[in-house]
Amino acid sequence: MYLTTSDDHNGGVEVQRLLPGLSQHSITNDAETINTEQIAALRPLAAHPVPTPQGAMPLRSARWRPRTRHIIHPKPAGRTPSIRQHARDARREDRRGAEVEIPIRGSCMHPSPPRGLGPSHPHPPPQASAHVADSANVTSPQPFSWKAGVLFLTSGASLIFYFRYEKARMERARIAEAAKGVGRPKVGGPFELVDQNGRAFTEQDLLGKYSLVYFGFTHCPDICPEELDKMATMIDLVEEKEKGAMVPVFITCDPARDTPAVVKEYLAEFHPGLVGLTGTWEQVKNVCKRYRVYFSTPQGVKPGMDYLVDHSIYFYLMDPEGDFVEAIGRQHSPQDAARIILEHIGDYRGKIDRSERR
Repeated sequence: MYLTTSDDHNGGVEVQRLLPGLSQHSITNDAETINTEQIAALRPLAAHPVPTPQGAMPLRSARWRPRTRHIIHPKPAGRTPSIRQHARDARREDRRGAEVEIPIRGSCMHPSPPRGLGPSHPHPPPQASAHVADSANVTSPQPFSWKAGVLFLTSGASLIFYFRYEKARMERARIAEAAKGVGRPKVGGPFELVDQNGRAFTEQDLLGKYSLVYFGFTHCPDICPEELDKMATMIDLVEEKEKGAMVPVFITCDPARDTPAVVKEYLAEFHPGLVGLTGTWEQVKNVCKRYRVYFSTPQGVKPGMDYLVDHSIYFYLMDPEGDFVEAIGRQHSPQDAARIILEHIGDYRGKIDRSERR
């Protein structure tokens, strides 16, 4: 309600003094008129003003404001609330006196309590208490131990040994297969000779065992005795680990002078296990051709004459099936040669006849 006076402007001033809640701009001339008598009636009221409550604002500056409330906005669909939002909801529900289960932040081994929950929280989550109690008795697993180190080193050494063994085995198999390839001359084959005891001996007598064949002659001054000494050492080394798996054979390239009796006496000086073979000149020539052995004798030789025979100096290793495996030369020591023979024997997958032959 707007109040003015009809007398003069001082009436408006009087009204403002009597009613301090009205501003100067509230006294206009276009509203209801208050005369002098009415103003005089209002003066007793101004002498005893109504006390203003403590904290209340004057009328002219008072404005209505809505009370601030915490509004929970709806969460967007398909969106997972964060851990911080869970903690805020938990504190809000806790103030309302509700018991709320709150997920625990942190790792499984060392859980941390949610924000806002202290030791005096009236309703601690049951799962949180169980995790915290169990974490004191659980020790963190060690990433590496001495047992794991030993196992790692042992496994690595075993793998290295296995791969090296397989590589060497495959190389030996490649050498053995190379001699059997298409277009390569075949080493070995059928032959008929006579042993140092005068009995017939053919290639069939070599089947079932590994055979080590050497070509020479009994009147050789130096090379043949050296190679036969090495052959005797090889026989002993192989017999220590693979008894009865190999038969050593000596075939003469000088049948004119090397009779069965001469061969027998000659070989007895080197090793008792040696098998000596001889025959006619044609038979010896045939077996040398089969084994790809070079030899030459002087022409016009008469009985009792002394001469030398040129021949190849190799040990021919044959498998139990009569196939050529590898040639062992003068560059191999007895130990190296025995190792090569034992490796081939170990690689053989068939059955080896280990019985003693006479």
